[in-house]
Amino acid sequence: MSEPNSMSRRDALKGFVLLCGAASALGPNREAQAVELPHLSAEDPTAKALGYREDAKSVDKKKFPTYAAGQVCSTCMQFQGKPGDAYSGCNIFSGKAVNANGWCQVWVKKA
Repeated sequence: MSEPNSMSRRDALKGFVLLCGAASALGPNREAQAVELPHLSAEDPTAKALGYREDAKSVDKKKFPTYAAGQVCSTCMQFQGKPGDAYSGCNIFSGKAVNANGWCQVWVKKA
């Protein structure tokens, strides 16, 4: 028989699962990670290839005929930030933060 004050394996496993859940809830959040990303430079080779501009108002409409007024990174499906973020991560430019008012050829309207 087991002792009345001893912990069963099942109870120990439950405790471990609860501890892991609490640790993940207290871990770093995505907002803090996005703030730490370096800003994407227009001189970056991928940025150049995709026509990235820090300010969508500077897009040459003749060179990029797919651009339309109102298209900015913050309204793109690839933008990982929330409304009001000045810079945030982008699914296209991994490891870099793009300007919310920027634009590139991969722009796709958020659903």
